[in-house]
Amino acid sequence: MPLMILRGIAVLSLLLLLWNPASSRLLPAGDQPIVLLDASLSMTGAPWRAALDTARAYARRRAVVWRFGTVVTAFDTALPGAGASHLAAALEAAAGRAGEVVVVTDGDVDDVAAIPADLLRRPRVIVQPRAPFFDAYVASVEGARHVTRTDTIRLRVSYGVAGVRGSGLGARNTSITVSVGERRLASQRVRLPDSGTLSTDVTFPASRIPNPGWSVLEVRLDGVRDTEPQDDARLFAIDVSLEPAAVIFASPPDWEARFLARTLSDVARVPVKVFVETEPGRWRDGATLAPAATDVLTSAAANARLVIATGDPERARAFTSGSRNALLVWPTNGQPGDWYVERPPSSPLTAALAGVIWDSLPPATAVFVQPHDSNPAATVALVARLARRGVPRPIVTLEERNGGQRVATVRAAGLWRWAFRGGAAQEGYRSVVAALADWLLRERGAGARERAVPLALEVANGLPLVWRWTSEDAARPLAVTLRTGATTRTDTLRFDAAGRAELLLPPGAYRYALSGGPEQGVVAVETYSEEWLPRAPALSAQPGEATSRFASIGLRDRWWLFVLAIAALATEWALRRRQGLP
Repeated sequence: MPLMILRGIAVLSLLLLLWNPASSRLLPAGDQPIVLLDASLSMTGAPWRAALDTARAYARRRAVVWRFGTVVTAFDTALPGAGASHLAAALEAAAGRAGEVVVVTDGDVDDVAAIPADLLRRPRVIVQPRAPFFDAYVASVEGARHVTRTDTIRLRVSYGVAGVRGSGLGARNTSITVSVGERRLASQRVRLPDSGTLSTDVTFPASRIPNPGWSVLEVRLDGVRDTEPQDDARLFAIDVSLEPAAVIFASPPDWEARFLARTLSDVARVPVKVFVETEPGRWRDGATLAPAATDVLTSAAANARLVIATGDPERARAFTSGSRNALLVWPTNGQPGDWYVERPPSSPLTAALAGVIWDSLPPATAVFVQPHDSNPAATVALVARLARRGVPRPIVTLEERNGGQRVATVRAAGLWRWAFRGGAAQEGYRSVVAALADWLLRERGAGARERAVPLALEVANGLPLVWRWTSEDAARPLAVTLRTGATTRTDTLRFDAAGRAELLLPPGAYRYALSGGPEQGVVAVETYSEEWLPRAPALSAQPGEATSRFASIGLRDRWWLFVLAIAALATEWALRRRQGLP
C-alpha cells in the first residue's frame, strides 16, 4: 500500500507539472512611485515652479519622473513648451508598473474624456492651478490663400474674451490691425464681447502688400491690456500673384463651382477668380458680389492660364471663346440618376488617379449625355454607368486642339459631394481636380512636381509642423532649409509609414526650401496657443486608488512540486530495494 501511495503522488505531481495550471496572487504596490509632470504651456509660471518642487520631493524617494504634453518624454527642468496636454499615453505607459502613479498638472488636460474610467481613477492627482485672470484673444483668421494684385483681401477674424472679469482688462473698445513685417496694412475698430467670441471682416486691397509672392500677415488685437499677450495675435500666410492663374465662370452659381474653386486653389496653389451669373446677363464677382463689367470678364478670361465654365457653359461663351489658354468645361444640367464612376481607362490622368479608392465615392447626380459620345480627337479619362449598369458614358475627356490649346470636359454633376463627405472620397475629389489642373497647365501645377507639402501653413505654439509626402515615389528623408530673419536652420524631414513627417520649431515666420527639388514657400509658428486661454480645469485633485495588482503564477514556477515528485520517486525506489522488489 505505501508503494502505491508513493507512486500515485509521483504520477500526480508529474501530471500537474505537464498541465501547469496557473494561480493568481496579489503583488505589493512597490516603493518606487512614478510621477507624470504636465509640461504644457499652460503650466508656465507659478504652476510650473510648484510642480517642480513636488516632482523633486518625489524624486528624493527614488521616484521616476516623466513629462507629458503632446508626447511623453524623460524628465528635465526645462520650461514647459508643449502646445497640448495629452495624459492618456502617459497613463497607459505607467499602467504596467506596480508603484504609485502621481499626476502633477494644472487640470487643463485635453483628453480626459478619452481616458478609460478605471485608468483615470488609479493615479493620485495633484493640481497646481493657475491664478484666475481675464484674457482677450484672436481665435481664428480665415481667408483666401491665393489672390492677385487687383483683388481685395477679405479676412474673417474671430476674436473674444475669457476668464474672470475684474483683473484690469481696461476698455472694451479696441482695434484689429493687419500688418506684414513693420508695415501696417489695415486697422478696424471693434468692441470686445462680454464673453465668448465674435467675428468680423477686415478688408483691404492686396496692392498694399509690398512684394508679390508669399507673405505672412499678422492679425492683432491692438491696445488690449490683458494678462496674457501671447494669444493677442494670429498669423496668416497668403500668396499674391500679379494676375489670376484660373478664372471660373459659374452660371448658375452652385455647390459644384464653390467646391471646385476652393479645391483648385488648394491643390494647384494658384489664385482663382470666380464670377457668377446671379441673373440672366448680370455677372458679379463671386467674392464680393459686386457687378462685373463685360470688359472685366473678357480681360480676366484672356489673361488667365486656365478658364473654367461651369453650370451652363454656353452662358459664358462670349468671354471664353476668345481665350487660347487652357479651358475646362463643366456642364451640370445632365440626365439625373445614380451614376457610379468606374476605374479610369488608359489616359494622361491614369497615373495621377492610381491612388483613388473608387468604391468609396458616392455616385454623381447627373451626367450630360451627348448624342454622339465618340470624338476622335478626345481621350476618355473617366467613365460612369447609370446604377452600375448599361453603357459606360464618358464624364471626363481630354482634347488638344490646333494651336496647342488644351481642353478638358467634365460632364458629371454632384462630384462636389465627394469633397463634402471627407475621408477617402474627399481625397478622390482632390486627386481628380489636381490631375485635371496639372494636365491643363501642362504639368506646371504645384502638385505635379512637389514631393512633400506642409499640411497647414500655420500651427499654434508648441505643436509640430506636419509635412505630407505627395509624390508617387517611395517616401524618403528630405533636407529642409528654413530661414527667418538673419537665421538659417537646416533640418531633415523623416517620413513614417503613413507618409507624414513632423518638425517642431519655435515661434516665427519661416521661408522653407526642400533640397533637390522646387518645393519652397512659407510656414509660420504662432505665439498663440489654446494653452494660454483661461479654461475650467478638466481634471480635479484626487487621492488615487491602491496600486497593488494581481500576477499569474504557474505550478512549474513553484519549486516544492518538483521536490515532491522527486522525493516520492526516490522513497518508492528505496522501499522497493529494502523489500527486494524490482
